[in-house]
Amino acid sequence: MAGTTMDVNIVSAEHPIWSGTAKAVLVPAYAGGLGILPGHEPVLSVIQEGPLIITEPDGRKHSFEVTDGFISFDSNKLTVVVEQGRSMQNIPVDETGIQ
Repeated sequence: MAGTTMDVNIVSAEHPIWSGTAKAVLVPAYAGGLGILPGHEPVLSVIQEGPLIITEPDGRKHSFEVTDGFISFDSNKLTVVVEQGRSMQNIPVDETGIQ
């Protein structure tokens, strides 16, 4: 049975951006927003510029504006590799649908 959290690492070519534990992550995939939850099937996907939203186990949300890159998810470990990423404080995260 899958756990209720996953390990997340977001890195750019220049530096680490964020690392921690999450209960949900929404990434800007080319085919549309891609939600990753603990226990998700393994996935490798290209992402495009846009908002990446992380929801921590306690419900706190972190928002990042990311550029092109890719994600890899396997065994409850999500790695996000982007050209650039920056924290955003003013994005309306409640509209993402992640609870």
